[in-house]
Amino acid sequence: MLEYQWPYLASFLASPEVIEQSARDFGALKRKRRVDSASKLLRLAFAYGFCGLSLRQTAAWAEACGVASLSDVALLKRLRSASDWLGYLLAVKLAERASPPQSSARRLRIVDATSVSGPASAGTDWRVHLGFELTGRTIDHIEVTDAKGGETFRRFAFRPGDLVLADRGYAHRHGLLRVLQAGADFVIRVPWSNLPLRHRNQEPFDLFAFLRSLPEGQPGDCDVEVKADPRRQLPAFAARIVAVRKSEAAADQTRHKLSRKAVKRGNLPDPRSLEAAAYVILLTSLEGSALPPAQVLDLYRFRWQVEIAFKRLKGLLQLGAMPAQDPSLARTILYSKLLAALLLDDFTSAFLSFSPWGFRLR
Repeated sequence: MLEYQWPYLASFLASPEVIEQSARDFGALKRKRRVDSASKLLRLAFAYGFCGLSLRQTAAWAEACGVASLSDVALLKRLRSASDWLGYLLAVKLAERASPPQSSARRLRIVDATSVSGPASAGTDWRVHLGFELTGRTIDHIEVTDAKGGETFRRFAFRPGDLVLADRGYAHRHGLLRVLQAGADFVIRVPWSNLPLRHRNQEPFDLFAFLRSLPEGQPGDCDVEVKADPRRQLPAFAARIVAVRKSEAAADQTRHKLSRKAVKRGNLPDPRSLEAAAYVILLTSLEGSALPPAQVLDLYRFRWQVEIAFKRLKGLLQLGAMPAQDPSLARTILYSKLLAALLLDDFTSAFLSFSPWGFRLR
């Protein structure tokens, strides 16, 4: 498609006028020597970042296809200067998906993050933060940070009526309060030690006593309060613990993972962590009258939709490994791949509204 159907591919992006003007505004196209249009520069970025060609292969392909005539060194300079521009196009594409606020409708959103490694790196060099709207099964938020960019709800914008699902990495008071202050609700998995809890009558809450009281195969819940943090000026807020006991096989698998991690660190696993491994523990701002425990757990299962999205990004688009060490070039690759992920969603939707002329009218 990049070689023979570029107009069709480009029709899913911003208008040609926006592409050209934004390239000049962000300094991606300061002069038109060798590459005489923003459309061609975008095409080169897709060939390099999305299709995985090397700089030399991309330059050879561009020459053979009549896209541009330039050396791999000249292409490197062009692509390094295009990262901010591609980030802008990504933001435009995401804004296009934004639906108007609907006070009566509850939007189901999933948030998560995945790590990206640079060449010859076994650790985390970048982190991609993703927002996924379950109703339309579309990506509605993408942010790329360095390894220090942690998982937090503060990266996302919420609106009244949203219901947010997230894993234990987001179990922090300041982020949960951000969700509540936006008029939204959350269902989040929590570790046994992260949040200080108490009963709503101010009595101490014993999480493990609650977990041990759960009947076999039956979920349970308990109204709690997340304690205030005076140092950070965070107030207390009401919540509900929902939990269910795992099957013995699932519990053993989790304990095995915990033990392996502890051995790698050279210590023994915490006995409380091994006991908590036998349960799935959720925290939600929804009252029991709004959603019973079994329905809260069923709802949380949908969070795996975002895991599928990440697997597609890492597998199909090779997002998990970065071939470039230069930060600007690495961002160019990341943004082109993420932009491609949004295009894949559009291509899927296009099958449902096929037009004889083969592209989307603007």
